[in-house]
Amino acid sequence: MERRDLLRKLIYSGGAGLLYLAGGAWLLKACARAEEPRNDLKPWQPAYAGLEAEGRLEDRIERAYRIFEKCELCPRRCGVNRRKGEAGFCRAPEKVMVYSHHPHFGEELPLVGGGGSGTIFFSNCNLRCVFCQNWPIAHEGRGQAISDAALAEMMLDLQRMGCHNINLVTPTHVMPHIINATRIALQGGLQLPLCYNTSGYERAEIVELLDGIVDIYLPDLKFMDGAEAERYNLAAAADYPAMAQEAIIEMHRQVGDLVIDKNGIALRGLMVRHLVMPNRVAGTREFVHWVANNLSANTYVNIMPQYRVEYRAFEYERIARAITAEEFVEAMEWAVEAGLTNLDQKSLIQLEIYRHRTT
Repeated sequence: MERRDLLRKLIYSGGAGLLYLAGGAWLLKACARAEEPRNDLKPWQPAYAGLEAEGRLEDRIERAYRIFEKCELCPRRCGVNRRKGEAGFCRAPEKVMVYSHHPHFGEELPLVGGGGSGTIFFSNCNLRCVFCQNWPIAHEGRGQAISDAALAEMMLDLQRMGCHNINLVTPTHVMPHIINATRIALQGGLQLPLCYNTSGYERAEIVELLDGIVDIYLPDLKFMDGAEAERYNLAAAADYPAMAQEAIIEMHRQVGDLVIDKNGIALRGLMVRHLVMPNRVAGTREFVHWVANNLSANTYVNIMPQYRVEYRAFEYERIARAITAEEFVEAMEWAVEAGLTNLDQKSLIQLEIYRHRTT
């Protein structure tokens, strides 16, 4: 049996396979355990459908579009009039720009299921890290300008393909377009949860506008120290940790811990990502304790080992290499020590692979 087949079998075999790999009871406490919906609840529908039924979605869209006139969608608060084509830090034009849309099978298992996560990659970015793995899209802005109606049709296309959600990658700077397109798509039959896949560099006040629209929040929490955030972004972002933490707390207030259906597919909730970086640059130990103390020990957390030297990272000595096995193992052990009980299943299996590399 090839290694990838073994891993796939272990992932879908649940806790028993993971315990076999771990060889210890400590890992049982860290196995992913999302909440399943109760049978006495009303049939599930996406949040935005409920807001539309209440007659409040159109007003929310109008409020969002007014922000474009003096853009303060993100913490950079450029103040440009994007309705007149003025460009701020993100360099986004008046229309929404999309690089691609397709089913994605590399996301977290509750998002992927059997049909994939319906991913839409938006061009440009309001953060622009020097180690960005999607730099042609985020930094160079590759993509095509389209109408909100065309964006809505992409959402419906992903639903027709059998995807389990609409995964909005780097959505912050185009949020008004997204919620307008969602309403158009709803009128065309869209019934998938929205997954807001963000760098975390958000304003909590803007995230509040998404209350009752977004079903699943998927933010990064990249840095816990402002000096590190400033050092590894192309423009100063020393406020990244504070802004991201405040926004993530608001996200959790809206949707709570992850809720899955009977097949393990995500319906609603918060899923937080954290990329382990060389030389403890990301502040992983501080991150896991922050989650435990400010959100919930049952928060779905994906501690990721896939850092690689991309874009301009080779210019910065401390991050100009991949992480070591020891660095990932210590990161995961910190998460368990902090009491986090809903760690991503794939990261748990990767932990055991990295453990073997250290022996």
